[in-house]
Amino acid sequence: MRPRAIILVVIIILLTAFGTYYFARNEKTITNYPSGGTDIVAFGDSLVEGLGSTSGNDFVSLLSRKIGEPIVNLGNAGDTTADGLARISQLDEYNPKVVLLLLGGNDHLKKIPVADTFKNLATLIENIHARGSVVLLLGVRGGLFNDKFDTEFEILQENYNTAFVPDVLGGLFGNDKYMSDVIHPNDIGYGMIADRVYRVLIEVLK
Repeated sequence: MRPRAIILVVIIILLTAFGTYYFARNEKTITNYPSGGTDIVAFGDSLVEGLGSTSGNDFVSLLSRKIGEPIVNLGNAGDTTADGLARISQLDEYNPKVVLLLLGGNDHLKKIPVADTFKNLATLIENIHARGSVVLLLGVRGGLFNDKFDTEFEILQENYNTAFVPDVLGGLFGNDKYMSDVIHPNDIGYGMIADRVYRVLIEVLK
């Protein structure tokens, strides 16, 4: 082998080793993964409950069929993050492996301070983590303009090492093809949410 070829091979090997080392160090660890729990639970507001969809076409039901496992639906229309805290004890009935957490939209609609919303979400995540469950945090926007939710959700994800799907309603608002009303998706819209969540959920179920 010629000297130049040998040098090239050595460089490739070194770059490969560096890349492996770099990504191994920077790979995000998801808290409680893999979880020893048994139940998959969706906990949230009307988006989890599935308002606007026809029977069986809410995103939780669609996800359940995609993964071939039951998902407990603990969605409750109108819930704020404070309401979620008030009923988080509903998880006591289960042994959660993964909890899909989707709250915050109603906080925005009710003009609850952003700091309070994300303090409540942090407390919810801590509660779920204490149960040994992975949290799959589902982000929503806090308005079309001057939205602070995107950044705050990212901070939560970084601080608590949750699995994360940002802005689950991205691209749906304002499009009659995907929405049943100004807030809730229709069957097509919920199908899009299910696809987005599935790509992350399937990874934490491995």
